[in-house]
Amino acid sequence: MRIKEVSARIILDSRKEETIEVSVNACRSSAPSGKSKGKYEAKPYFRNIQHDVDFINSIQKKLDKIPEIYYFGDLEKIEKLFRKKIGANTLFALEASILKALSVEKKCELWQVINHKLKHNLNEAKFPRMISNTIGGGAHSSNKIKPDFQEFLVVCNKNPALNFDINRKCYDEAGVVLKNIRMDLGVNDENAWQTDLDNERVLEVMRDITENVHDESITYVDVGIDVASSQFYDKKKKKYFYKNRMKERNREEQIKYITELSEKYNLFYLEDPLDEEDFSGFAELVRHAKCFIVGDDLTVTNLERVKKALSMNAITGIIVKPNQTGSLIEVRKIVELCKDRGVKVIISHRSGETLDRFIADLAFGLQADFIKIPVVGEERLSKVKRLVGIESGLR
Repeated sequence: MRIKEVSARIILDSRKEETIEVSVNACRSSAPSGKSKGKYEAKPYFRNIQHDVDFINSIQKKLDKIPEIYYFGDLEKIEKLFRKKIGANTLFALEASILKALSVEKKCELWQVINHKLKHNLNEAKFPRMISNTIGGGAHSSNKIKPDFQEFLVVCNKNPALNFDINRKCYDEAGVVLKNIRMDLGVNDENAWQTDLDNERVLEVMRDITENVHDESITYVDVGIDVASSQFYDKKKKKYFYKNRMKERNREEQIKYITELSEKYNLFYLEDPLDEEDFSGFAELVRHAKCFIVGDDLTVTNLERVKKALSMNAITGIIVKPNQTGSLIEVRKIVELCKDRGVKVIISHRSGETLDRFIADLAFGLQADFIKIPVVGEERLSKVKRLVGIESGLR
């Protein structure tokens, strides 16, 4: 495929903040943005968003110098030319647009371009389980009093269409329960319910709603949390400061507390339970907790940090956010490396989302174990609907 047209512009994400959209041969992709960011994420833009927009638009005059693209691996050619000249958000949007244009030229599905081997092994193909933010706290919520943990999640082990229905039932049920406890009820920037309840009271609500949905649908629903502990960890004092109940914990106390919560509430999934520098603490939790210990701020879709986490047996699950690195080549390397080590892969949205559906094809194409995506809000639902559409097309 010859790149005949490339351009960029600024658009607004779901938080009404600026992000970049790139077009290649009339196929567009846009980058999301995170609010709760890991310290080691790649810079989203080289200098700023306007610099990257101007740079991409300048490429139009140099199209004869861009090599032809025939398959996913050819993105390496693009990265050699542009990776050191644009930020991660821009590189991601550019590469995603190229793959979309390639799928149009090849007259095939986007996920087939991402993984051409998959179309020959569809009998073994699996759909990622959907992890959905239901009740929120931490950096994503604007209320003054809120849970210290950032996300309270539900996970259903069904195909995409049923996954969506069950996760949505849990969301609606949570709204009813929370409104009965507190009359004022709002949503945060991921459309999760906001509340002033503390962490453990929210976990009790999560346990109740998942049991109710199980009784109604005969479908078991797992519960998880994104602690996002770096958000309330003081690196100088080396303590975790819980504001909701005005409690502080040192490292050992935090590990003990998180382990007790995982046992008490039968948690399935624990994301970023410790500070982003504490690889050995994560490894200790892996040894003691009976659930997935998931790295996000710890690993930030960075190949070297992922290798360190794997070498220390610090994680059993990993969040992959493509715009944290920008390079889809690196994303694939990380996914393959983690799969080889038996670490579960979770392709994730960001809090500032767009209508772009690329990560749905990426999650299926790379055969990720999970996709982390809420089931409310048009930007999130666009990904959910794409997964359901892929499923429907394969029947």
